[in-house]
Amino acid sequence: MPGPKNADGTLAWLRRRNRQRVMEILRMHGQISQADIARATGLSRTTVSTLVSELKEAGLVADIDTKSAHAHGGRPGVQLVLRNPSHVVVGIDFGHSHVAIAVADLAHNVLAERWYDLDVNREAARALDVAADLFAEVLSEVSAERTSVLGVGMGIPGPVDRAHGTAGSATILPGWVGLRIAAEMEQRLEIPVQIENDANLGALAELTWGAGRDCSNFAYIKAATGIGAGIVINGRLLRGATGTAGEIGHTTLDEAGPLCYCGNRGCLETVASGPAIVQLVGRVNGETLTLSRIVELASGGDLRCRRALADAGREIGVAVAGLCNLINPERVIVGGLMSQSGEVLLAPLRESIRRHAVQAAAETVDVRAAVFVERAELLGSVALALLGSDGGDPAQNRVAALSQAESRP
Repeated sequence: MPGPKNADGTLAWLRRRNRQRVMEILRMHGQISQADIARATGLSRTTVSTLVSELKEAGLVADIDTKSAHAHGGRPGVQLVLRNPSHVVVGIDFGHSHVAIAVADLAHNVLAERWYDLDVNREAARALDVAADLFAEVLSEVSAERTSVLGVGMGIPGPVDRAHGTAGSATILPGWVGLRIAAEMEQRLEIPVQIENDANLGALAELTWGAGRDCSNFAYIKAATGIGAGIVINGRLLRGATGTAGEIGHTTLDEAGPLCYCGNRGCLETVASGPAIVQLVGRVNGETLTLSRIVELASGGDLRCRRALADAGREIGVAVAGLCNLINPERVIVGGLMSQSGEVLLAPLRESIRRHAVQAAAETVDVRAAVFVERAELLGSVALALLGSDGGDPAQNRVAALSQAESRP
């Protein structure tokens, strides 16, 4: 029969785990009340109050009074924040045609950011070098030392092999084939780097700051040059066994349809991606259009462009309906460039979900546009760094030290 020592060890483990859960919620929300921490963790308010008091005594958590900021409405009162003003995280976004970087504090405030236009698809080495230069620039702007950076989150516009830190598709990023991207960036920055795909980063941005902030189960759909999904289950990303969860752009809609770059036929991306829409619309009044221009013309009432985006919305909705049947999300958040067309895209997408998903899932799912479009992946990379730097976070190490101290005789 286990003696008191084992029982104490079990209690110490539980308290340590509960402290870590409180810290994770603070990292996710930036600032939050004790009552909301209790709701998010499922812990009692008394337990949360005790844990917060211990974290305050350890110098890890501080109060901020938001009454003045909410004098004219909203939720007033005391909020909690992580108390590490000297520590920051950095996010790096490699788009198809740009490199972007942002630095943020632990209260989720973006302090500085930089953007640089570049053909990222084919100039991998240069893109990494540019990112390293921008990294130095943003740190200098906010007067932060390299040693104050807790972690770096990084995104690429395609599938990611997280086990090896490489790009998962040679056709999307031909210049990155065989490159151990995370390791290359770590070598340049001398700081741990986490890598993620663009759709998952969009989901993290919406979870942390946007349309998913009050929702723990949702699917984020990025509808742009490609089509992908970031899936959040119980507040965490679903990545799958090899990191390809959410690749709905390669859902087969027509086995006899056009060839897709993935090697299959009739994938969703062959009929509803940016390039497919551009090819379908062709030229308007002698103008060769881009996807951005098509979205702009559709918003202005151009019938041809509106029809092309509406048809894309219907096809995307078929794939999303299958996703709804599988994971039954509370919300579907549509981001990417196409989302800027609003109801032109969303209304037919909702109709397809109603037609093709099981009734219980279709009737309850809330389909809405994302809050972020241009900065979604950049903010998502910041969120990735905020959520994923536990191993090197001095705050977490101090939590562990606190737990170890109380387990000593």
